[in-house]
Amino acid sequence: MLKAESSLDNAAGSTVEIVGAGSARYTPGGTLKRVLDIAIATTGMVVLWPLMLMVALAIRYTDPGPAIFGHERIGLNGRRFKCLKFRSMIINSDAALRDLLDRDPTAAAEWAQSQKLKNDPRITKLGKMLRETSLDELPQLWNVLKGEMSIVGPRPIVSAEVRRYGNHFPAYAATKPGITGLWQVTGRSDCTYEERVSLDVAYVENWSLLRDVWIIAKTVIVVFGRKGSY
Repeated sequence: MLKAESSLDNAAGSTVEIVGAGSARYTPGGTLKRVLDIAIATTGMVVLWPLMLMVALAIRYTDPGPAIFGHERIGLNGRRFKCLKFRSMIINSDAALRDLLDRDPTAAAEWAQSQKLKNDPRITKLGKMLRETSLDELPQLWNVLKGEMSIVGPRPIVSAEVRRYGNHFPAYAATKPGITGLWQVTGRSDCTYEERVSLDVAYVENWSLLRDVWIIAKTVIVVFGRKGSY
């Protein structure tokens, strides 16, 4: 079994060493997983491009600014990459978040607990619908084709979240983050942060192609049910 070693700087400025299993999932299981990724991502891009174009135009019409943005996330072996999404928030949302957390202790506590806000004022009206239907994540099909993400995998995290994974981070870094995963089909935004970490680790430690297929099928049901997403 191969080992993947690298490091990255977390939000506190210290360096986090990554020693994770390179994993037999990628030989031969990873080959099958990659084939599935390419097949689904390619089909999705071809079939859904009219919808993606309409979403992009709607974003530009309702809230001037870029339709797609890339947010830095941590991927396989701790490598940083730009995770693509349709923009669902106002421009300069990071600055707006810092201002909100500085003046609202309740929001700051909620963010510290889950890295999410149930009533996030930065989200546009159209953005709320995009998030509820997961349409905001369609550009990540391009991340999959580039090999930065997988269709199924752990939730892509930002560098500030590395410390919260603690000893579980090597498991996260041992595979590519996914557009969907156990967290998304189990509870999505209703899960606590600790539960999300546990689900990510469980996915990595119990990977199988059949489970990936099951998660993909369950994702369709969850998305159409619009359950637990904000």
